[in-house]
Amino acid sequence: VGWFQSFKTPVTIMAAIPFSLVGILPAHALMGAFFTATSMIGFIAGAGIVVRNSIILVDFIELRLKQGMPLAEAVVDAGAVRFRPMMLTAAAVVVGAGVILFDPIFQGLALSLMAGEVASLFLSRMTVPVLYYLSERKKSPSA
Repeated sequence: VGWFQSFKTPVTIMAAIPFSLVGILPAHALMGAFFTATSMIGFIAGAGIVVRNSIILVDFIELRLKQGMPLAEAVVDAGAVRFRPMMLTAAAVVVGAGVILFDPIFQGLALSLMAGEVASLFLSRMTVPVLYYLSERKKSPSA
């Protein structure tokens, strides 16, 4: 709230967290794994990654706005420029968690990290810019 001087922006950023569950729950079902405490730890860790990516995305949009870019163009540009680093982060998480995927204790953690990151990569990277645009378009004269 303090960094963005708004209550709407943090809500927009945190709106990406539930999208991880879209990947986590079906992945557990497909693998026949129980949703355990380590699964919850993986969900929380994944939520941190998702929120960090959303913060970077929103910050990049605001940077473009300060440079004088119209809101719609800033949202599209930020999404395009930041997608590759976010995809690389997701790939690193998937590869790193893949090492422990078949460990009986840490399987839930690995599934939550892998599936949550992949699902949120595609779902939240489209949703966060759209939500930001919808929340800020009335303030921006060029929207």
